[in-house]
Amino acid sequence: MKRKKSSSKTNYFISYGNIALVITLFLFGILIYRAGKLSLSTKVDGINLKEFSQAHTLKTETILAKRGNIYDINGDILAKNVYSYTLIAYLSPSRGEGHYVQDKEETAKALSEVIDLSYDRILALLNSTNSKGETLYQTEFGNAGKGLTELMKDRIVALNLPGIGFIENQKRYYPKGRFLSYTLGYAKVDTEGNIVGEMGIESLYNDDLTGTNGYRQYQKDLKGYKIANTPEVVKEAVDGKDIYLTIDANVQFFLEQALENVKNKYRFDEMNIVVAEAKTGKVLAMGSTTSFDPNLRDITSYMDPNISVAIEPGSTMKTYTYMAALETGKYDGTTKFKSGTYKTTDGTVIGDSYRDWGTITFDEGFAKSSNVGIINIINTYLDKDYMLDFFHKLGFGSKTGIELSHEASGRVNFRYETEVYNAGFGQGISTTSIQNIKALTSIANDGILLEPYIIDKIVDSDGTVVLQNSKTELGRVCSKETALKMRDLMESVVTEGTGSNYYMEGYDIIAKTGTAQIPSENGKGYLKGEYDYIRGFAGMYPKDDPKIIIYASLKRPRPNTSKPLSDAIQSIIINVSKYYNIYDKDSVVSGNNSYVLDNYYSKSSETVVKKLNDNGINAVLVGDGDYIVDQLPSKGTKVTKDSKVFLITNSTNYYIPNFKGWSKKDVYTYLGLCGIKYTSTGDGYLVNQSIKDKVYEEGMNLEIEFNEKFDPDYKETESTE
Repeated sequence: MKRKKSSSKTNYFISYGNIALVITLFLFGILIYRAGKLSLSTKVDGINLKEFSQAHTLKTETILAKRGNIYDINGDILAKNVYSYTLIAYLSPSRGEGHYVQDKEETAKALSEVIDLSYDRILALLNSTNSKGETLYQTEFGNAGKGLTELMKDRIVALNLPGIGFIENQKRYYPKGRFLSYTLGYAKVDTEGNIVGEMGIESLYNDDLTGTNGYRQYQKDLKGYKIANTPEVVKEAVDGKDIYLTIDANVQFFLEQALENVKNKYRFDEMNIVVAEAKTGKVLAMGSTTSFDPNLRDITSYMDPNISVAIEPGSTMKTYTYMAALETGKYDGTTKFKSGTYKTTDGTVIGDSYRDWGTITFDEGFAKSSNVGIINIINTYLDKDYMLDFFHKLGFGSKTGIELSHEASGRVNFRYETEVYNAGFGQGISTTSIQNIKALTSIANDGILLEPYIIDKIVDSDGTVVLQNSKTELGRVCSKETALKMRDLMESVVTEGTGSNYYMEGYDIIAKTGTAQIPSENGKGYLKGEYDYIRGFAGMYPKDDPKIIIYASLKRPRPNTSKPLSDAIQSIIINVSKYYNIYDKDSVVSGNNSYVLDNYYSKSSETVVKKLNDNGINAVLVGDGDYIVDQLPSKGTKVTKDSKVFLITNSTNYYIPNFKGWSKKDVYTYLGLCGIKYTSTGDGYLVNQSIKDKVYEEGMNLEIEFNEKFDPDYKETESTE
């Protein structure tokens, strides 16, 4: 039989068919393997499938912790959080009926009557599209739609406009404006929406004030909305702690008022004052004419002049040289010396400010502030090491440890004869205001040195007191007899010596005054200008049982006089005396020209205004609310007739009155309480303003001009320390 020849073509298809089948089966096997692996494994190619899925469907929203408030010792708010709002409009129909802007013309018309943006501009924004001509999902309104107050938000909500929403923002607010600014510092919102302290208490205690943010997690759909009936995980935020200062807002108000008054009346570069409670070391008030508004952050210098700047103290330092001499047990105040000039062994001539009182006693030398007297005391009773050790015991040359940033140590160091003499009367060394407050506590407390402090307590968000400060005695630095003798000597300065400007009938102020030269910036010698001096005051009141301690300095007064300083100190002492009921001296100082403020909280605005006006007090309403929620000054303050009392109402509908004739301090206080933005020029009393007799609206910028009240022909002759 003849065999049939096989076809090569058929074999070709059979072989390729087999290969294709094998490949198909292989690929199918891989798919089965991958499917099995996907169903059994939590990770594929190093990717956690659960996490990957959640990242694309799980939404996490941050719940911001509320920053803690800062209060004065009486619970008066000095810094707090307020809420502002950013206006947004949803444009995409994908949000569904009633949840996007449909009637754009009507929406633009309504919004243009509330925010500072024209109808045409708003309409253009509502018609915004992307590069492909597609309607945007949402739009904002620039600066006109940012920083909206609660009042403006409520006005917009009342319009009931579909598709209009708000983004809530927090910001830090300082209700008293230009008040205790260096101490409080400021905080501002960072790029992540957190409020962060950048200066003062706000910075140093930022961790305590900040708290811990929480979060909210939920499943979202493709449009970003929460999927109904899915679980939600919430971790609540823990609010920051509240800080209570030892500052008394009323005493601080007296200090700020005194600074503003002398700034408007006299010419000088700078004045700084600290007031402390004599028996505890609590700082009650501190301030400077270089102050700023922490709401505006119009800062010219970031260094707190009372804490961070050390200067030559001048003759106020003679207080501690005399104390050192008294502590030797050998001092005799009746011992006499010849005043005028003294020539050191190296040929340096030191004089008594070009004065020669002839032969006087050491006690008289203190009242007259004799440099030669200091030299004789050092030569008679002291040596370099003893005096240096005594200065160090009082805290000079080292930080006090007060709870404020960037405290300076000052410099107390001397070796050679002339350096020792100079240090004895406060030249060639440097000290801070707060160091001087600390040293003065030893005189007020019969020789016991106290630690100055400014934090009274810190309170957790649940009300738990986590820190409570109190009086701290640092030990005895001198005997009671030395302290009492120093009070007598300081009294003589005011009654018959260089501090006669500070004398007031019925007020036994005691002090040591001083005048210091200003060192040259190049570190060689001193400035030689007519006004290149710093005037100083270190004192307490009243003498026999001191209630307050005051240290103050005045830089480059023109003319060279301590009158600005004495005016400020007297004003503070008069007000503090009334406030603490130290003396009832109204008949001596101001006749029947004072009024004690009541607590007006929750009372009718109309009733309170009438009551105050009937008693000669100028009541100023902040907002047009029908009842009072806060006041400045606080309850118990004695104010003089015609003084302004600011009554903060339950409304944020603020009015810009005609400020003509108001002092700069009063204008700044009002604008700070309202949060009204402004720019200003000049000092003194208001003479011009760009907006008046109108309700303040967001976006307005008030321009104000002050005219300095100063008589250039004013001259004064007084003794030089």
